[in-house]
Amino acid sequence: MGKGYPVRTVLRLCGVPRSSYYYHLKHPERRTPVGKGRPIPGYSYDQAGKVVSDIRIKGYLRCLVKGPHGACGYRKLTILLRRKHKLIINKKKVYRLCKELQILSPQRVIKHPVPKKIAHNRVVTGPNQLWQMDIKYGYVAGKRRHFYLASIIDVFDRNIVSYHKGKTCHTKDILQTLQKALMKRHIHAQAHQLVIRTDNGPQFISQAFHTYCEQQGVEHERIPNQTPNKNAFIESFHSILEMECYRRNCFETYEEAYMEVDRFIRFYNNERLHGSLEDWPPREYLKRVNNGLIDPPKIAL
Repeated sequence: MGKGYPVRTVLRLCGVPRSSYYYHLKHPERRTPVGKGRPIPGYSYDQAGKVVSDIRIKGYLRCLVKGPHGACGYRKLTILLRRKHKLIINKKKVYRLCKELQILSPQRVIKHPVPKKIAHNRVVTGPNQLWQMDIKYGYVAGKRRHFYLASIIDVFDRNIVSYHKGKTCHTKDILQTLQKALMKRHIHAQAHQLVIRTDNGPQFISQAFHTYCEQQGVEHERIPNQTPNKNAFIESFHSILEMECYRRNCFETYEEAYMEVDRFIRFYNNERLHGSLEDWPPREYLKRVNNGLIDPPKIAL
């Protein structure tokens, strides 16, 4: 220790426990050389307490990978060694042995099929600037089954521009719904680019959806995971739909559910007073904005 400094002071400054310091003084033979860890024992035990050498364990591994478990990784091989050969062994050792045998399965790399463009803050000043799209479940009590409703809402005027309802909701259904919306609003004739915002559902991260948006000149952005507030307008519509349509009806058939959904969306677009639209229905509000009767607001989101 440094001359003139008590041992306790130096140990405290260095953060070394006194018990560890004095233990190593008394047992110098147990000091681990720098750069060397615990030596590999070369064996494991089975559940009966018998020693099983690494050579035998490697034999077990060779037999396993030659059989129907050949595609298993080291983690599942560990489980098989424990169950079939009653070994007491951890996955780290199995990984080391598999590496020595060069039988490690190649790791799967999960790639996103399309690049992800994160939704960012925008200011909406008119229709057909930003749409939001999402999928909601409905329940048919008579069939004890769910149905799907995929809707597109215009953030500016809150119109449900297009929607799909059905027992399934695949990417092709989403594309057809988007195509109807683009044709209905004559998006190809407008000067500015339309942005459509979605979550990260499998239909929206598909290559087909990405390609279609690029072909139509539509910018597709996705909200970050677990941030439904970024899709607040379509989420708000789904809450209204739940309270004013789904909860007020007990559907016995799919046809009954679809008819009621059609009726409610017509009512929502044409008659339901919307507090955020100066108490006008979405379609009437848009008409008044286009006629100059209402100054278009700026919606920041």
